[in-house]
Order: sequence, then C-alpha cells, then structure tokens
Amino acid sequence: QLQASGGGLVQAGGSLRLSCAASGRTFSSYSLGWFRQAPGKEREFVAAIMWNGYSTYYADSVKGRFTISRDNAQNTVYLQMNSLKPEDTANYYCAAAPGRINLRWYLVQEYDYWGQGTQVTVSS
Repeated sequence: QLQASGGGLVQAGGSLRLSCAASGRTFSSYSLGWFRQAPGKEREFVAAIMWNGYSTYYADSVKGRFTISRDNAQNTVYLQMNSLKPEDTANYYCAAAPGRINLRWYLVQEYDYWGQGTQVTVSS
C-alpha cells in the first residue's frame, strides 16, 4: 500500500516535496516511480528510481528541476520539485514495481501498486 502526501498550492518558481510512504517489508526490492495526470490528459511519467537506488530517470520536462530519492529505512520515496511552473499542475501519483532489469520505468502498465494521488497546483 502506498500513501502519497505533500501536495498543495504554490506560486510559480516555488518548491514542494512530495512523499510516498509504503507498507510492507520488501520495499527495498521495488523500483518506484512518480507519475502525474492533469485534467483531460493521460497519466504521464515524471521520475523513477530503481530498486538498487543507483539509477534515476526523469521526464525531459522536469529534468534539472525535480529530484527523486528513496529512504529504504523509512519505506518512503520522495520527489523534490523546484522551480515549479504552472504546467506542472496535476495530480501526482507514486507507484511501485517489482525490481527487474528490463523494467520499462516510463510506462504506467509496468507498475503494480499505486498511491491515491496528491494534488499539486502552481499559480502563475
């Protein structure tokens, strides 16, 4: 089970940190991702961190502004979002996939578990 939090309303140029807490004892064996969905749009990939914690991936639209990290001791994955833009406004979801070498980390269907989403609104 995944529980996302940390969303809110922020002005353009501001920052937010999203958290996603997971239950279960096998958290460290899962790759984790953040996706977002704006009204009327499909859910899109934002960032992912592999089960080993060494590899991270980002959508081009957030590269250099967002940072994904994980704390296996706390069973939590984070998304630090800086220099936020109005186009970052969306509902943000965390997701977990069993760690495997050929994981297509950018695809929604690769992830087995999803959090409930947390709303991020960036005003101009």
